[in-house]
Amino acid sequence: MKYAGRLAAVAVVGALSLAACGTDNNNPSGGSTTAASSSAGGNDAGLSGTINAAGSSAQANAIDEWKKNFQAKNPQASLNYQPSGSGAGVQAFIQGQVAFAGSDSALKDDEPTQADARCKTGKAINIPMVTGPVAVVYNLPGVEGLQLSPKTLVGIFNSKITKWDDAAIKAENPSAQLPSTPIQAMHRSDESGTSDNFTKFLKATGGWPYEPAKAWPAEAKGQGAKGSDQVAASVKGTEGSVGYVELSYAENSALQKAKVSNGAGEFVELTADSAAKTVETAKIAGTGNDLKLEIDYATKTAGAYPIVLVTYEITCEKGLSAEEAKLVKGFLTYTASDEGQAALKELGYAPLAGDLLTKVRTAVEAIS
Repeated sequence: MKYAGRLAAVAVVGALSLAACGTDNNNPSGGSTTAASSSAGGNDAGLSGTINAAGSSAQANAIDEWKKNFQAKNPQASLNYQPSGSGAGVQAFIQGQVAFAGSDSALKDDEPTQADARCKTGKAINIPMVTGPVAVVYNLPGVEGLQLSPKTLVGIFNSKITKWDDAAIKAENPSAQLPSTPIQAMHRSDESGTSDNFTKFLKATGGWPYEPAKAWPAEAKGQGAKGSDQVAASVKGTEGSVGYVELSYAENSALQKAKVSNGAGEFVELTADSAAKTVETAKIAGTGNDLKLEIDYATKTAGAYPIVLVTYEITCEKGLSAEEAKLVKGFLTYTASDEGQAALKELGYAPLAGDLLTKVRTAVEAIS
C-alpha cells in the first residue's frame, strides 16, 4: 500500500486544538480535551482529543498509516499533522502551535534553548522514530542501474557536471549508453531536513563546498520544488533530470534510483535493509532521553547504503499539559511499538531495531 501525497488536514474529533505546553487549559475556543492513559499506545480505546503536529514531509506516509491505525484503536482521538517541512515544524513547536514536531534533523544551534523555553518546566527532546533513506532519483530512459559516487553527485548538484555523458559519469558506468542530454538537477525549494541530510552526506564524503543546511544554497543553482512530493513529480515529468527524495516518494512515483557508493567504494542499491545497516552504526550524541544521532555517512559497512535521514519527533519530556502529554505519549507509544514499526517497511522506510528502539521506548515513557 502506498500513501504519498494523501495526507491532508483531519476533521477534528475532539473539541480542542491542543494548547501551548506548560498550561492545563489554554484553549482559546473554550473547549476541553480529555484523555485516559494507555499502557499500550492507546489500545484501550480510552484516549480522546486532538493532537496537533507539523513538520517533515519525509515521514508523511508513515504518519498517514500510523494515524489511521491509532485512530481505529482510539475513535475519540484525532491526529492533525501538517507536512509543512522540518523547518516550519520546528518553528511551530517552538511557538507553541503544535504538541510535537517532525524534523529530519535534530534541534541544533539556538533551537534547543528556544525549545526548552517553550517546554517551561522540562526540556525538549529528539526522539528518532522514522528512518527514511534518501534516494537519488533520475529520469533517463534506457539507462538502468546508474551508479554515482559522492564526488560525482557533488559535481552534478553544484552545477559543475552538466551533461549525462560527462567523463566522470562514464567512468562510473562504463557499460551504460549515456546520452548527451543536459542534466537538470532538482532540489527542495523550502527548508528541508532532507536537504540538510543530503548536503551533510555530500560534505562528509564528496567535498560539497557549502555548509550543510535545511535551505538549499543559491550558489549551487539547479531547479527548486516545494516538498518531497513536488521534487518527485518534477523528476517524473522532466527527461534528463535528477533529484533527491525520501525512498517512499521514489517508489510511489516509480522513479529510477541510482546506486550510490559508500565509504568502501561499494556501489549499493537502496533498500530498507541496506539503509538500516547505516543507521545501526549511528552513535547517540544526546544525553538522557534526548536521542540525537550522529550518522556515519562514510560508513564502510558492507552492503550499507550511505544516504539516510532519521526523522525525529520533537516534543517536551516534561512541560506539556496533562492532556497533551497523555495524547502525545499514547500516539508515540504506538509508533514505537512492534506493530507501528512493522508498518514502516512496506511503505519504503527502515524500521528501528535493537538497542536504539529500546532507548526510544524509554524516552517516550518519560513524557509527562
